[in-house]
Order: sequence, then C-alpha cells, then structure tokens
Amino acid sequence: MPDFLKHRFLSETLGVRKRGNNPLENLSRRMQISEFDVIIVGAGAAGMMCAMSAGQRGKRVLLIEHAKEPGKKIIISGGGRCNFTNINAAPENFLSENRHFCKSALARYTQHDFIDLIKKHRIAFHEKTLGQLFCDGSARQVVQMLFEECLAVDVDLSLNCSVQGISKSDRYRVETNQGDFFSTALVLASGGLSIPKMGATGFAHDVAQQFDLPLTEIRPALVPLTFSDADLDLMTPLSGLAFESEVTCRKGKFREALLMTHRGLSGPAILQISSYWREGDQININMLPGTDAQTHLLQRKTDRAKAETKTILSEVLPSRFAAALTEDLPKRPIGELSDKLLRDIGTRLNKWQVTPAGDEGYAKAEVTLGGVDTNALSSKTMEAKTVPGLFVIGEAVDVTGWLGGYNFQWAWSSGWAAGQSV
Repeated sequence: MPDFLKHRFLSETLGVRKRGNNPLENLSRRMQISEFDVIIVGAGAAGMMCAMSAGQRGKRVLLIEHAKEPGKKIIISGGGRCNFTNINAAPENFLSENRHFCKSALARYTQHDFIDLIKKHRIAFHEKTLGQLFCDGSARQVVQMLFEECLAVDVDLSLNCSVQGISKSDRYRVETNQGDFFSTALVLASGGLSIPKMGATGFAHDVAQQFDLPLTEIRPALVPLTFSDADLDLMTPLSGLAFESEVTCRKGKFREALLMTHRGLSGPAILQISSYWREGDQININMLPGTDAQTHLLQRKTDRAKAETKTILSEVLPSRFAAALTEDLPKRPIGELSDKLLRDIGTRLNKWQVTPAGDEGYAKAEVTLGGVDTNALSSKTMEAKTVPGLFVIGEAVDVTGWLGGYNFQWAWSSGWAAGQSV
C-alpha cells in the first residue's frame, strides 16, 4: 500500500500549516484506494502544479514520487531561494524544434498567474537582474505552497514509490513497489536527465517510447563548457574570475556574466549559450560589450601614452585578466605600440573566438534539452495525439527555457494545462 504523506512530514520537513482535517484522520480509508481519475508520475514543479490543477476540478489524483520528499529540484534551485519565474517570460525565451508549441500553455497560465499564487501564500520575493524573481526566504516555501494547494483539494501523494511497470488496456495500470494503481489518465512529469545525483532519470522518455511517442535529440543544456589544453593555459590561472561579456553562437546572443573555471568557462552567459552550441561550433566572446575596443585603445595611446597596456586594459577589465592578456606583448608604454598591434588587441577583446571541446554533462547541467517530440502532443492539453489519456509535461517535453526562471514557468504552464484536461 502507498506510503502516503504523514503529518510528521508536513510539520517537520516542510513546516506546512494544517488546514482543515489532519490527513491522518482519513489515512486508513485513503490507503485502500487503487482507482484514480489521474495518476501523475513525478512530484516536481510540473507534477505538483498538474495535481493542484486537476484536483481543483474535482479529479481524484494520485501523485507518485520515487524520492522521500517532493520538489527536490525546487529546493536546491536559485541557491536555495528558487528563481520561480521571470517577469519577461515569453515564447521567444524557449528552444524547441517547434518554436510555436509553447505559446498556448504560456498564454493560458502566465508568470503573472504564478506570481498571484505566490502572493496569495504571502511569500516574500524580489527581482534580480533581467526579470528573475526569487524568494526572499527559502525555496522550501514554494514546495510548501504547492503541497498546501494539493492538500486542499485532496490530492494523494505517495513518496518512496518506484514505478516498476506501466500498461494500458481500457485504463492505465501503474505497478509500483507499493501496489498497483489504475486510472483513466496518466501524466509523465518525472523530468529529464539533468542532475542525476538528485535522482534524475530518463523514465519519462522510456515510457513515451513504450507508447511509440518519438523523441528529439536529447543532450545537456545550461551547462558549463570545457576546452582543450591550449585554451586552458589562459583560463585555468584565471579560475574564479568573472566579468560581463556578450557571447554569441548560432542564433543565441547573451550579455551576462562570464566565469573562468579550472575546466573552462561557465557563468550565466556561457550556460545560456550552451543550449545553442553544438560540437565543433565556435563561440564568439565580446569581453567589452558596448565598447569599441580598437577606438578605446587608440584613444588611450594619445591620452595616456606613458601607461602600460595592462594598466589601460585594467580600466575596463579585471586586472588579473588584463595582465594575462598582455603577458606576451612588448613591455613598452602603450604610446610606443603600433596602431596595427592595438587594433589586433582590440579585435580580440571584442571578438575572442574559442571552440569548446565539450561540456560538463548532465551532472552539471541545469536542464535537459530535447525530449518528447512536440509533434506528438497537443499544445493546448499536453496529451499525446495517438495515445488517449497519456500526457507529458515539464522538462520531459522538447521545450527548454533560458536561464533565469523560464524553465520553472514552463513547468507551471504545462502542468496547469494538463491539469485542466485530464
């Protein structure tokens, strides 16, 4: 029988306030239930939102989670404060082989709808850069909020529940280590492959393929990039150094912080561009966005002719980086350097071209790019077109957001859309 959420978990793990009856009062009755209107596999952001949405429509919902607590990725997100959405969220902030697919769900449940839910639960929040919204306190407040909403509509949550098999005849049968459960609708909300130490698996993709739903290319996204030894000769000594840059590759262009690491490049700008990068691609890094480096250096040759080049570069770059970039230059004042050499330096500053050797993989990736092919799903309901009653939501779908709260918004929007349809 399912290990349904106990009052001790509510009070000690999430600190959830009791609303109405103690869940233990109905536990004996509920533990005998094996028939549901909908079973949702995965109690993460998308799964909990879907459960809440379906429960509000009077559906009997079972939410299954293989971990010992719900919302584990929510809890660690945003440095423990959860970047729960972005006020600028729009379809152009998402990657997919069908760039139009996300429009319906994002329009029907917007960032403003989720912000209203946050306000309803009196969770204090603040805006950081580029429209990113974070909790003032703990990310656990978001998990608590979602659970309270689920509890209010009698959603059943089964923790430490591993799915061992799924089949379908006139209804879905979900075999687990806590018994077999049946439903007319099944929602795959177990995410992708990113952060396997948190228990991430390809379960949703495997089940989708079991029902003949196609997958797109699947790979790590929002992930640090790695480089060859030749490039690391510059990067490794500067490990920990960060500065604003504009990074471009293919159709991606991002102006955010770049971070040097002992393995290569990271930071928001690199994580963003990693979703666009493919093996063999070159990326362009403008280390002085908004500044024409050639013009700046030639002007400084006139204004500060006796200054060293590294001193001039230290005006616009971190001093450690300026020293590294000028290490092989003639040790003479900038006024004694040729205009051609200064133009060459300026070109490199505005267009440093590097070719990553790879990325740090799913262990460091914030999300999984690709997933269940959107051509196989309804953009309005998230239901499989050829398998009635089967829904796929969240990270398991070929919709991947930018860094900055966009992937959570896709979880809320796709989860809500499915919940309105199951």
